[in-house]
Parts: sequence; C-alpha cells; structure tokens
Amino acid sequence: MELKLKDALVVFNYHCVYEKNLTDKTLKAYSIDLDQFREYNGFNEILVQDFTKHHIKEYIKVLYDKGLKVKSIKRKAGTLKTFFSFLEFEDLITVSPFKKMKLSIKLPQTLPKTIDMKELKRLFKYLYTYKDSVEDKSSYEYKYIVRDIAVIELLFATGMRVSELCNLKPSNINITQGTVHIFGKGRKERVIQICNPDVKKSLHEYFRLYKNKIVEINCFFISKFGTKFSEDSVRYMVTKFRKLSGIKTKITPHQFRHTLATGLLEESVDIRYIQMILGHSSILTTQIYTKVNSKQQKKILATKHPRKHIYT
Repeated sequence: MELKLKDALVVFNYHCVYEKNLTDKTLKAYSIDLDQFREYNGFNEILVQDFTKHHIKEYIKVLYDKGLKVKSIKRKAGTLKTFFSFLEFEDLITVSPFKKMKLSIKLPQTLPKTIDMKELKRLFKYLYTYKDSVEDKSSYEYKYIVRDIAVIELLFATGMRVSELCNLKPSNINITQGTVHIFGKGRKERVIQICNPDVKKSLHEYFRLYKNKIVEINCFFISKFGTKFSEDSVRYMVTKFRKLSGIKTKITPHQFRHTLATGLLEESVDIRYIQMILGHSSILTTQIYTKVNSKQQKKILATKHPRKHIYT
C-alpha cells in the first residue's frame, strides 16, 4: 500500500487520539514536531516506504544548523522514531529507518537552578505585606493577591509542575484534610500532604473568595477573566512579583520545585521520598539533586570547615 507522508500522519494522529488516548500536551508536541518534518524539503509528498536513514540524518543536521537546543532536537527525533515505529508495527512500511541508525543525542547535563532562601523570604514578605496593605477586602485587587499567594504557596509546598497546578480541579484538593491529588506526566497520580498552616490558610481564603466560580468552571485556579489560570499567566505573575519585591535574579515557577527538592535533600530526606513527592518515574531523574547538594557541600566545607582556623 503506497502512502504519502501527509496521509500517514493522519493515520498516526488517529492512533494517538483514539487508541493511545494521549494527553493534549503530548498531542500538541507531536503535531508541532511532525508538521515541521513534513514541511521540510518536499517531505510531505514522499511515500513513507521511501524514507531512509539519509532523510532522517539530513533533517537532524538541519535542526542543529538552525541552532535549536539539544533538548528540542532530541524530542523531535524521538517523535519521528515513535511515528516510524508505528508505521512498521502497522505494516505500512517494511522497516523503520531508525533501525538502520545509531542515533545518540546526549543532553548537556545542567544542574537545576534553585531560589536563594534570602530571596524566597523577600518574595513572601513582599506578597503578604502587599496583601495586608489592601484596605478594601472586597476589591478585585485583594482577590487577585490572595489567589497569587495561594498559587505560589502551593507551588513551593508541593513541588508540583506549573502545568499540574493549572490543571487542578476542585475535587483534587481537600483543604480541610490538607491533601492535593496531582495528575502528572503520563497521567501518573500522586497525593501530596499540605502540612504548613500558612499554606492551608492561603488556600482556605482563596477558596472562600472564588468558590462560586471554581464550582462553575470546575477548575481550582481562576484567571481575572473567569477562566482557567494559564501557565503563561503563572509565569508572568511570578516575574511581576519578583521585580516588585526587588529581586534581581530571574525566578521561574519551576524553580520552586527545584528549591523544594534540594531543600529536602539538605535536610537529609531520603531521595526516594523526594522522588515520590516530585512524581519522577525514575530515581535517576531525582538523583540530579544530589549533585546540587554536592555543590552546596563543597561551598560549606570551603567556607565553614574549622580547619581554616588552624594555622601552620
């Protein structure tokens, strides 16, 4: 059966949506990667049976030449490998071109960036001071700062990803019991305890102010437009308060996750508990934080070790 790339992509999309039931985020990533591939150099009209490893090598070289990040190139290559493996499994091609390749795209190892505790204290102090300064407790200004505090408190309390936070539904949070039911990557579930009273208090007040809208749209965090609070809105909000509080260093929502993980490790929490809290499927992913801890250990030993007081 002769099948052009553009037609094979329709078949693959049906498989991803209705047979694999992939998440919207995964479907969007696949769509972006495969659209870029088919739009390159007339690939759209090529029969899938005619693709060889030379087409793949040519395309990957172009991605490098365009200056894409290695992480993006690795993802796009992975998407293509999944696509051609599907075609092979469905007998739409004899063999995947990736079977004839020794492709190894290694990511440069970068340590996760954390938020300095002094800056974190400064941020929280600014947020609560600002909240207390709003005189009209029924104003939109007060409602927004209450929501923003609840968002930042929950990010740091649980270490959840910003996408996980924005997709929370009211049924996922039991404020009274202090639990959050999180659906992570690949729809993996985990339950995190909320133990800090300030975090619970911020969530209670937020829910009281937004309860009707939360129930109406079945989403826990609400934007000023009465819709689901978006990931971009969370990033913008964190940046805004970082600047207003006078913090010069860049802060992202994801850094609250890194800061929690490294903080727990420095408190000698077993790495497997940290793995569970963060929702990592592999302990290898969590072990990156041990290297951050080693960096901190080196700093401590270099500056605090009593040997420096012994002169010879």
